[in-house]
Amino acid sequence: MSDASGSSSDRRSDGGTVTGDVPGLESGHGHAFPAKDELKRWFVTTNHKDIGVLYIVTSLFFFIFGGVLALLMRLQLWTSTAPGEGLLSATAYNQAVSAHGLLMVFFFISPFAFGIANYLVPLQLGAKDLAFPRLNALSYWLYLFSGLLFGASFFQEATFSGGWTLYAPLNIPAYTPEIGATTAILALALFVVSVTVSGVNFITTMHRMRAEGLTLRRMPIFSWTILLTVWMMLFAFAALLAALMILTADRLLGTTYFMTEVGGSLLWTHLFWFFGHPEVYIVFFPALGVMAECFQTFTGHRLVGRKWFIIAMVLVALQSFVVWMHHMFLTAINLEIKTLFMATTIGISLPFDLMVFSLIYTMIKGRIKFTTPFLFSFGALLLFIIGGITGVFLGAVVLDYEFRGTYWVVAHFHYVMVGGATALFGGLYYWFPKMTGKMYDEFLGKLHFALYFIGFNLLYFPMFMAWQTPRRVFQYDPVFTTWHQLATVGAFVLGFSFLVMFYNLFKSLTAGEEADDNPWEFGSTAEWAMGSPPPLENFDGVVSYASGKLEFLDPSPAGTGESSGAGATDGGTASDGGVATAADAHAEEHAESHASWWPFLMSLASFVLLLGVSGITTGSMLYVSLTVVGGIAFGGTLLGLTREKFAGPAGPFGESWPFAGVSNMKLGIWVFLASDVVLFGAFIGSHVFLRVAQGWQSWHHMIPEAHVVLPGLINTYLLLTSSFAVVLAMVFSKRENTKGVVASLATTYLLGIGFLINKGIEWQHLFHIHSEAFPNGWGLSTNVASSTFYLTTGLHGLHVTIGLIIVTYMIIRAAYGAYDGNDTPIEYFGLYWHFVDIVWLFLFPLFYIL
Repeated sequence: MSDASGSSSDRRSDGGTVTGDVPGLESGHGHAFPAKDELKRWFVTTNHKDIGVLYIVTSLFFFIFGGVLALLMRLQLWTSTAPGEGLLSATAYNQAVSAHGLLMVFFFISPFAFGIANYLVPLQLGAKDLAFPRLNALSYWLYLFSGLLFGASFFQEATFSGGWTLYAPLNIPAYTPEIGATTAILALALFVVSVTVSGVNFITTMHRMRAEGLTLRRMPIFSWTILLTVWMMLFAFAALLAALMILTADRLLGTTYFMTEVGGSLLWTHLFWFFGHPEVYIVFFPALGVMAECFQTFTGHRLVGRKWFIIAMVLVALQSFVVWMHHMFLTAINLEIKTLFMATTIGISLPFDLMVFSLIYTMIKGRIKFTTPFLFSFGALLLFIIGGITGVFLGAVVLDYEFRGTYWVVAHFHYVMVGGATALFGGLYYWFPKMTGKMYDEFLGKLHFALYFIGFNLLYFPMFMAWQTPRRVFQYDPVFTTWHQLATVGAFVLGFSFLVMFYNLFKSLTAGEEADDNPWEFGSTAEWAMGSPPPLENFDGVVSYASGKLEFLDPSPAGTGESSGAGATDGGTASDGGVATAADAHAEEHAESHASWWPFLMSLASFVLLLGVSGITTGSMLYVSLTVVGGIAFGGTLLGLTREKFAGPAGPFGESWPFAGVSNMKLGIWVFLASDVVLFGAFIGSHVFLRVAQGWQSWHHMIPEAHVVLPGLINTYLLLTSSFAVVLAMVFSKRENTKGVVASLATTYLLGIGFLINKGIEWQHLFHIHSEAFPNGWGLSTNVASSTFYLTTGLHGLHVTIGLIIVTYMIIRAAYGAYDGNDTPIEYFGLYWHFVDIVWLFLFPLFYIL
């Protein structure tokens, strides 16, 4: 296949090549909103390009936040000091260490990558936008307010100070009693909700909205890495959300999961690292995609072994969920299991070897152009090789006993994670001309890289030399002082390099040279085939790879959805010179129909609600008021979002394998429920783990005799019958029988209410039993058995409550004939409701029979 300039087949070509000039894709399109509304635009935009820019800018803010904390830590480590001496107190140092890790891992690296992905993935796929534009905006605003909530924790006595891994028992109120610690945990939970919303959106888009001929096999490597990343995020972050919800219950409701002496601490490590190790690849995969794109573009050669590169990534994504226990070699798990996980850990390094050699051979076979993006990508490869080799040491049980908890781990971790961030900075330079229409200053870019690479290695490599320093502790053997001082110098060199980057980007944005649509000779993915920055609706025509090359077909007639503008959103661009054209007027009018205040307002309400919840146990009227106001506001904004008329992308789309016969909405629901399976699985798994740890039979002694089977059996019948009623509603809908639809949905509602009432009566009875074994009743805090029962069934009850809110809304609409002849909304609701019922079929025997 030839590349854009007609070179031979070994030249770069991912999913096809750019052919000819594309009419209507001139650079310089301004935004669809007039200048006076520029500020408003950023609050209401749902355009994927705008959301991408917001993600990038916000993540860089949190990068600075975390970076300042890191510099404070390095100043403290200039010399070994006793507690109370030096720049920071012991408590302040612990807060700085914990907050730095949480900010960088959660609020910087992944959001930075997904800012780039938000901007680029729809362009590379040939899509007008992501599948659910308002959900995309919601994911950003939830991310922003989760970060602000984390920042607010510093002003509530103190933020969390137990380390970024939040290990038990340091995460319980006995050791971190501050309100700010609870706020930090709630902020992380809100961040995970943002990630889940984003994951559902990306998975639906990438499986359903690829251009014709753009099969999965031909999809650009960067988009491939994002697809695998969001699948990993969907399951890994669901496990983390379960852990954070349980931890919040321990802190606010008095449950005893992580307070119990038998199994509590080990349970947290299992839950956290089931998320934590896939998170390494969640962070690194987008960086790997950037590296592959830059290596191809700046060597002029197609990625060597591209098919095997993709297969290797898929293997890593799958294997990432079966290596978490190598973080637990120092715990009491038996040697056989440790040996098994040592083997899986060594095994996951093999696909990475293939990918590294693929990148190296791509360089060998091509002609390298040492631009700033390539230098950062090449530097990232070198750093990752060092990080990978030093990580193999930790994968061996015997060596892990020696290195665990030392600065060897700190150095290895940063060579991998910050090594990934190195490539992302290269990606920012690589796509900066496309995003802004301006070229960055190449000299300043190379100066940034030189300072960055020197500062990075001067900061982290001495940590290998001073590996016997205990991590998260500012006291160390004075013999390591020189190494720590070198590291501190390196930290400031690294920090200064980013002043160069920010100056370069700001100067280039305001006074830089105009960028060509494709400033790179061998940039051949679809984003380089349009103006810089791209126009409002991305493509003026239908993107197609059916011929084997990237082409733009004439728009199909209005109403088909693909090119009629159904996928356009606000935040696009306006023509040059400020001359209003008919197209600009249409774009502005069209953008307004795709603008929405509700994602911002709902996220703000979530911030207020969780800020209030963080201190609710104090009884302070301030926190109680915030909780009430936030709860009411959240309900109101949710209702506003559902009632808003909003036009999202409409089909028909191009490649949708393996979901060609599935609508975007149905696939989105399936994906969400897949994450919910992991959420409930983590809760059920926690119950089983603690029960085994306590002794399967002795568990019965922690349960009162009054906890009988009958209430659970009644609830089982109620839920099964309610599912049947939903099926009846679909039947009546097809028959256009309004009364039948209303009656069936009302039956579902009444049965669901009956379920909650029966559950409430059962709980009240158990709360107030008075027996010799339980003189104060059987409440949430009585023992670990009561905690797991109430919290797991309570989570299920919350799902039932959400379903009842939805069905109430549907009953009102059904009364006006909204579903006559249209059973699709009822089917979507049924997917959720049947899932909730199926979960109960697992909970009933687990908590009532076994």
